[in-house]
Amino acid sequence: MAYELNGETYAADEEGYLTDLSKWNPELAALIAVDEKIDMTDEHWEVVNFLREYYDEYQIAPAIRVLVKAMKKKFGAEKASNKYLYELFPYGPAKQACKIAGLPKPTGCV
Repeated sequence: MAYELNGETYAADEEGYLTDLSKWNPELAALIAVDEKIDMTDEHWEVVNFLREYYDEYQIAPAIRVLVKAMKKKFGAEKASNKYLYELFPYGPAKQACKIAGLPKPTGCV
């Protein structure tokens, strides 16, 4: 699988996760989001950018429980709930948001 953007091809695995994380950019994220049927809002970008920062720091894509816990510290309880995250990313917040963020599939995600 691959994404096409501005005449460039971005390789992805069979599930749509980028194979070269360094190729990620916000335009590509928007394209992946369209593929995932997600209409990116500021709230979506907040989660995507948070995931990228988390990955930069820990070199791992967090599973949903870890994501909720880490987001609670930064954004407060209102934005750090399964319900809120599933409203943004209905096919699994950790899985879908990580894909849009250009990160590997979180460990523990089916």
